[in-house]
Amino acid sequence: MRTAVDQVIARVPEWAGRKDLKVSSLGGGITNENYRIDAGDQAFVLRISGANTDLLGIDRENEHIASRLAAELGIAPQVVAFLRPEGYLVTRFLKDARPLPPEELRRPENIRRVVEALLQIHAMPPVPGTFSPFRVVETYAETARRYGVDFPQDFGWFIDRKAEIEAAFLKDAFQPRPCHNDLLNGNFLDDGRLRILDWEYAGMGDVFFDLANFAISHDFEESQDRFLLEAYFGALTPARMARLKLMKIMSDFREAMWGILQTGISKLDFDFREYADKHFRRMSGKLKDPSYATWLQEVVHGA
Repeated sequence: MRTAVDQVIARVPEWAGRKDLKVSSLGGGITNENYRIDAGDQAFVLRISGANTDLLGIDRENEHIASRLAAELGIAPQVVAFLRPEGYLVTRFLKDARPLPPEELRRPENIRRVVEALLQIHAMPPVPGTFSPFRVVETYAETARRYGVDFPQDFGWFIDRKAEIEAAFLKDAFQPRPCHNDLLNGNFLDDGRLRILDWEYAGMGDVFFDLANFAISHDFEESQDRFLLEAYFGALTPARMARLKLMKIMSDFREAMWGILQTGISKLDFDFREYADKHFRRMSGKLKDPSYATWLQEVVHGA
């Protein structure tokens, strides 16, 4: 593997001819391989794309553009190089940055920092590509079937509920905005400023998906959901809360189907089936919540 990494490094113009590069593997990724490259007193991250990531709906050109726009705002690390045709990405390594564990990101002051970043992201110039959790679920399911992946027995019921949610949302059309669409905990760093990593799924979408994806990825309680919406919109309405609740379900559906598809296409040593099952279980619980029908009605009535 080191030979392959060296071959990629040799293609980065900024490192041409340098003999002082130090390479170390960065763990934690379950889609790509990431390496820290130290060049003198500077440090970088080399992201080598995983196999078949195009089947996950990832467009590396789109990611590159979104990453650069977010970096200009100081939200994402600086983009140093982009290698075609594979889409390998080199960004600045944030030496002084530290992870923000979920319990910290659930604090009001950090929720507000995330909201401030999201408001900037959602106000960026349009980015290439679109993102809809409804279409992603359908596309992942179609691809997974081609790879012979087993589906949960109640998958048809999940699909019917997805159709219900989308039908309710269509009563209240949204204005597509640039969205990150993958606000998992591992994608946040703090070096005095809040930084957001990994723009693979960025595209024009519904801001409620970003809000819901962030909230459910950090196990928000009702009070934290309320604080999030009030911080973002300035006011809380039943329709906004209902849309957030339903988008949390769609966030889990997207994650579950991501795991289902990865069981068929990924060569990484990770239990993607358990990852999918965890999200199916949480999704099922929310769909069986007595408030589910009320959420659908609130979204429609708020249109």
